[in-house]
Amino acid sequence: MIVLRFKILKGNNSEINQIKNKTMETMTKTSKVLYTAKTHTTGGRENGIAKSSDGHLEVKLSAPGTNGIGTNPEQLFGAGWSACFEGAMGIAARKGGITIPADTAIDAEIDLCLDKAEFFLRARLNVSLPGLNREVAWELIHSAEGICPYSKAIKGNVDVEINLV
Repeated sequence: MIVLRFKILKGNNSEINQIKNKTMETMTKTSKVLYTAKTHTTGGRENGIAKSSDGHLEVKLSAPGTNGIGTNPEQLFGAGWSACFEGAMGIAARKGGITIPADTAIDAEIDLCLDKAEFFLRARLNVSLPGLNREVAWELIHSAEGICPYSKAIKGNVDVEINLV
């Protein structure tokens, strides 16, 4: 697996573009795209609509904490992340010969925060693995953190708390 970390580069745009192009070439040669989600959003978070290219998703959007009739990006992120995380626990369980309880559940809590005019996210996953030994459950959770693309994407960028409930 290739992990890329970009630093702010000093130099002219030509030099920076050469570095970016070389990096993208390397990723293209070594990565296999399994799926590309395509969505189209108009109207933003306050009165928007988001639709997927395959027609399976069409949601109205409204700002969090309002009486709007739609969902908001934080709810969508929580739903996607928790579903992906549960799938990652399943992968970890299969590798370890463990059976995940049928009533496994994850409650995601995504906080939209504001500090000194800067917006940021904070998040919690409350994982329920009923009937599973707590030590084994924690091992699955820790393994899932390294498997789940959402968890890897926000690592170091979002304050995350994971609880076993």
